Amino acid sequence: MNSGAAPRLIVAVPVKDLTRAKQRLTSVLTPDERGELARAMLRDVLRALAGAHVDRVWVVTRDAAAAAIARELGAEPVPEAENRGHTAAVALAQAEATRRGARGFLTVPGDVPCVTADELGQIIEGVREGAPVFVPSRSGLGTNGVALAPPDAMPLTFGEPSFARHLAAARQRGLAPRVLSLPGLGLDVDAPEDLTALLAERSATETRRLVSSWRERGGRHPQPAGQAASATGQPRREPGHNPSSQNAPR
Repeated sequence: MNSGAAPRLIVAVPVKDLTRAKQRLTSVLTPDERGELARAMLRDVLRALAGAHVDRVWVVTRDAAAAAIARELGAEPVPEAENRGHTAAVALAQAEATRRGARGFLTVPGDVPCVTADELGQIIEGVREGAPVFVPSRSGLGTNGVALAPPDAMPLTFGEPSFARHLAAARQRGLAPRVLSLPGLGLDVDAPEDLTALLAERSATETRRLVSSWRERGGRHPQPAGQAASATGQPRREPGHNPSSQNAPR
């Protein structure tokens, strides 16, 4: 990673293997479609971050395609020695941000295509020492965004029910956690019902255009909202409750 003046805020976006992404969508998408979806979502997230004018964006990944997308959109790839899961990727970024002297740290996942620059700005504006910011997933169980000052204010552990765990852990450390409910950042696309929710958002994102094109062609892809009962944010279970799972909920 490049040296230089200490950044005010570093944003870390963990990204796993795009070629094996989104295994929970195998019933509705082919392997090629899942890869295409993962790449589109990452681009949407990085575009939103670019619009928020953050100091530095890192994409933590071993995936060559993800690293190429990061460079294309002005982010910096941060290589992992191995794929150890979302929690380990965030911990690596926290440690490096601390080493680099960053005053604040924000992490968001790479599969929240509806996140907006305005939502990210709300989080960034709230970054202050002693008061970490947490953004829940639609289900309320996962954690889709965390802002800390300093970057090592507390360890983070992802995998449902990480949201409640993070709030409790912050309070145990004498911190005053704050909660921001942000609909775009809250929608991580992991399961078929999330594709349905994505179509209902009517957001002008690359990901929505992609999924909409599949629906228009027909086939196995989800229909718009109202036709999937679980599209209203019902909890999704983490397979084996293993936070390091390739597609574990956060």
